[in-house]
Amino acid sequence: MSDLSKTQKKNNLVPIVIIASLFFIFGFVTWINGALIPFMKTINELTDTESYFVASASYISFVIMALPASYILNKIGYRKGMSLGLIIMAIGALVFIPAAEVRTYWVFLTGIFIQGIGMTLLQTAANPYITILGPIESGAKRIAIMGIANKTAGALGSLIFGALLLSGIDEVKEKLGRATLEEKSILLDTMADSVFLPYLVMAIVLLVLGLLIRKAPLPHVEAAEVTEKGSGSSTKTSIFQFPHLWLGVFALFVYVGAEVIAGDTIIAYGISLGFSAEDAKFFTTFTLMAMVATYALGVLLIPKYIKQGTALKVSAILGIIFSFCILFTTGFTSVLFVAALGIANALVWPAIWPLTLEGLGKFTKTASALLIMAISGGAIIPPLYGRMVDANKHELIINGINETDALASAATSSYWILIPCYAIILFFAMWGHKYKSWSRK
Repeated sequence: MSDLSKTQKKNNLVPIVIIASLFFIFGFVTWINGALIPFMKTINELTDTESYFVASASYISFVIMALPASYILNKIGYRKGMSLGLIIMAIGALVFIPAAEVRTYWVFLTGIFIQGIGMTLLQTAANPYITILGPIESGAKRIAIMGIANKTAGALGSLIFGALLLSGIDEVKEKLGRATLEEKSILLDTMADSVFLPYLVMAIVLLVLGLLIRKAPLPHVEAAEVTEKGSGSSTKTSIFQFPHLWLGVFALFVYVGAEVIAGDTIIAYGISLGFSAEDAKFFTTFTLMAMVATYALGVLLIPKYIKQGTALKVSAILGIIFSFCILFTTGFTSVLFVAALGIANALVWPAIWPLTLEGLGKFTKTASALLIMAISGGAIIPPLYGRMVDANKHELIINGINETDALASAATSSYWILIPCYAIILFFAMWGHKYKSWSRK
């Protein structure tokens, strides 16, 4: 390794650590949704479809705020933008306190949405920043490192909030079945109050970090300019001239939906199969730890042994295989295959970003905002899964199946929604990322 490369690596170490800490933060906040979904379903007496709006409220903010976030970052810069994002997330955490007091679902969703706005600012800054902080060929490797921080935090968040919010939920459900209206209200109010302390602590931590990040040593980086083959200057004048960008956005859209289903439905799925909440609260951690292990492989193998495109192909194929395995197995085996989707999912995000941003030059910031908007797949696809569970369960009950068995069967069969998602990712991995212009020679 040359002295220049060593110096570059050393100079990049501090910003990589800082960005990794941000990925840790929004990983922690994002992946507590797995515990929030059954918690909200109980305290607000929701259907499966309604409960998955917990994920929607978080991820829909990426559609609404991605382009404004890009504009804000261009005006105030990465450092101040990240600081603002953390402060907004702190405000969202504080909204949970009055939401618990009134036990009103839309107030909880408002708090989640505000946190999503803050995360949009962080993601819009952090993802392109870490992608172009070094050679584009090793972009997936750097994002895989971010993924380890993100999913480790997610596993911790899922365990901590699972313990705080789901402890005793089985007993509460049992009592609710025979309680009077007044007793039911007291039980649910007491359960709702359990969010007060954790979200107050979260708000304080986010606020402190938001103030500290303003002093962080983050160097200014820009993507390389777009150049045509055989020419020294770019002839591209619009993002609409990059078909691989739009295919990448679509692939990321369905990927985030699939990832959220794998992480956020697994606790509710386990409960639907008859596992207690005490046992099921660990299931999201299985998914996230599978992702962390695969991220670690990505860091070791990309780009020295495996190209980003190859990693993406393997991931998509595994996703299709594991999805079929979920459908054709039962009980804990089926749960383990949902968790195994973490293996299939881990390297998709790290590979799609550099493959999509390659060659975009001055269009990189706008393209990054579009990729961030694709996170809205997490707002749309999981509620579709919930809708399918409700519809399939209702149909089975009409056909004489008891409610418990109907829910278990419906929850399993509805995972077929993942198969077309991974098929789209496979198309992008094999062909889509190669379409750099509309007229290919």
